[in-house]
Amino acid sequence: MKIQGALLWEPGTGSGWSVEEIELDPPKHGEATVKLAASGICHSDDHLDTGDIPLDWAPILGGHEGAGVVTELGEGVDHLEVGDHVVLSFLPSCGRCSMCVSGRANMCDLGAGVLAGTSPDGTHRIHARGQGVGAMSYLGTFAPYVTVPTNALVKIDKDIPLKSASLIGCGVPTGWGSAVYAGEVKLGDTVVVIGTGGVGMNAVQGARQKGAKNLVAVEPTEHKRDLAKQLGATHTAAGLEEAKEVVAHLTNGQGADVVIITVGVLTPEFLQPANEMTHRGGTIVVTSAAPVTQRDIQLDLYTFAMSGKRIQGTLYGTTNAQNDIPLIADLYRRGEHKLDELITKEYRLEDINQAFQDLRDGKNVRGVIVYDD
Repeated sequence: MKIQGALLWEPGTGSGWSVEEIELDPPKHGEATVKLAASGICHSDDHLDTGDIPLDWAPILGGHEGAGVVTELGEGVDHLEVGDHVVLSFLPSCGRCSMCVSGRANMCDLGAGVLAGTSPDGTHRIHARGQGVGAMSYLGTFAPYVTVPTNALVKIDKDIPLKSASLIGCGVPTGWGSAVYAGEVKLGDTVVVIGTGGVGMNAVQGARQKGAKNLVAVEPTEHKRDLAKQLGATHTAAGLEEAKEVVAHLTNGQGADVVIITVGVLTPEFLQPANEMTHRGGTIVVTSAAPVTQRDIQLDLYTFAMSGKRIQGTLYGTTNAQNDIPLIADLYRRGEHKLDELITKEYRLEDINQAFQDLRDGKNVRGVIVYDD
């Protein structure tokens, strides 16, 4: 079918997205076509435009956070039906590789190819200007329809609004799992979340659900600080120095049990303040993506080592999409995890460059592209 899609023809140059006609192929074996209701605007796609995540090929159809309805199935698909409501997971999981069977589905071998520029079989499902187009994370949700591997689809109940569910494909579980799994927040902990955008707000919610006693949201933007308090933060700070004072006051100078870094772009100056705010034996969770070329960090290694702290990296919040996406959807249904409140503004696909500018300007917790019925 011929549809509109948002493409990067010159990734890494900051030239922005071109909305133009693309051709989408029908599903092959083990694939499905999904009509999307919405797609989230995530910072990871902007990293492709800026070059923080470099690509040596083009073009790419962006977008990796979405939800919709299955419209067509390829051969060999027996666990989904046309009409099913699904969330698109930005990391697929095969269920068979060593990572999957050992309980680390977020590290599935299939994930190694999500920026390879083709579908898993090495061919293209998307074409534009007479050539093949790669899709972000095998998905490409910056188009109203996608043809994707079914191991990147997670079925959800039909009473969950698809626009809100679209966020559960990336930012929500990444932040939530950063607290619940990677940070292992426990009842009574003091937790700091640095950066409360589309990922950090869910780290706040995850920490609250796990019973954090003190929950400090560090965020320069006032409206995000206000929302963080609505979602469970007990205290807020506009910057790292203020946050250190708040944490010291709350803990009698001992520091936080868990510090979670969820800023839009991770740069070297965040690690040492996070270290200074962390209690002996505590955990610093690094969720944010840094520029690929970043090698140097600022960290007092002596104090870090002698205090028995841990720096824990996390991909996808260390979640299992097939288990945790339906779980978060159920938490939403029961009013225990907020999704609607995360959507600051809705956009049309043709306004995608404005949506990313609003993201860079800190205006949105989550911007969402909404597709017509």
